[in-house]
Amino acid sequence: MENYIPRTATEKILSWASFFPAIALVGPRQVGKTSLVQKIQAFISKPSIYLDLENPADLAKLDQPSLFLDSYAEYTVILDEIQKVPHLFPVLRGIIDRNRKPGRFILLGSASPDLIRDSSETLAGRIAFYELTPFLWKELAGYKDMNRHWLRGGFPESFLAPTEELSQVWRRQFIQTYLERDLPQLGLSASPELSYRLWRICAHSAGSVLNMERMATSLGIHATTVKRYLDFFESAYLIRRLLPYFTNLKKRLVKAPKIYIRDTGVLHQLLGISSFFDLSGHSMIGASWESYIIEQIASILPDWAGMYYYRTHTGVEADLVITRGDQPEILIEIKYSSTPKPGKGFFIARDDLKTTRHFIISPVNLPFSLNEGVRVLGLDHLNEIFHAPQ
Repeated sequence: MENYIPRTATEKILSWASFFPAIALVGPRQVGKTSLVQKIQAFISKPSIYLDLENPADLAKLDQPSLFLDSYAEYTVILDEIQKVPHLFPVLRGIIDRNRKPGRFILLGSASPDLIRDSSETLAGRIAFYELTPFLWKELAGYKDMNRHWLRGGFPESFLAPTEELSQVWRRQFIQTYLERDLPQLGLSASPELSYRLWRICAHSAGSVLNMERMATSLGIHATTVKRYLDFFESAYLIRRLLPYFTNLKKRLVKAPKIYIRDTGVLHQLLGISSFFDLSGHSMIGASWESYIIEQIASILPDWAGMYYYRTHTGVEADLVITRGDQPEILIEIKYSSTPKPGKGFFIARDDLKTTRHFIISPVNLPFSLNEGVRVLGLDHLNEIFHAPQ
């Protein structure tokens, strides 16, 4: 395994820990939450202790949680896999309210609807949430191999595996573990076989408008059941549903979300794509590139921005609409081409939405401008979407 890759989350987590009594670092399993926190322990302004709540010895220390945690009032206490002990949240609230200082707790948790709901309600005003994603392109300055990142995805073990075969083995085991253990532990009642079939349907539907009726027919279950299962997948950060933009427009617009597999390594494993050669000739390459870019853009989305897609019943379409205060501001097309050009629909969408900045994201090394105010950007220049070029 190669050296640890620093995460861009480090600075923000340390900053938040200097203000909030509790920080929750959430995200899918194996994304690197524990490694990150262990690295930043040295930079926390007070001594710290780490408890892994999947370890029976550490869990036993919390048989009387108030007694144990009060004895570490001057420490930052790191609690890993916090969703295993939801009854701790009211205890943490009491401890924080008795001695409200910043950086009391850092909570790590694999995504869970119960985890997020319980902690948000119990610790409201005392906690800040940070979602740790798989490696983003902007974090991989020492690994300038876009194809590797795109193909393998950003989960550390998959990306850093010494061979393509081992990367695939890791992703296969990751999928199996999620289906057989993690999703059921989060409360998903579907069998692993049914969950796998749904996950694969999502992969083959990547970049498409979600059709739950069709999914339900394929699986032999009700559409409301499909929706409930997809809610679990989304809460586990496995899929993204991108909503359409349709506010205050008179045109008949598509109102169903588009669906994406968030990590392209997992996407390719579900599609049976084992090499970049396979990906290059696959019918899903455009959808895969779109999935990849959307995750990179989502990671740099400013607080003021909303992210949607746009499509009318007449076929006018734009991959991304970035809004400010619910008003469309930026229009983005995502194309896997070294010589991209916007289609007619792009300009119709621009006129419909009255956006002021327009981009195409393609695998190019240097940005350049096209006619009619359209700018082509590559991965290394995505920040230009929200800021003027340096």
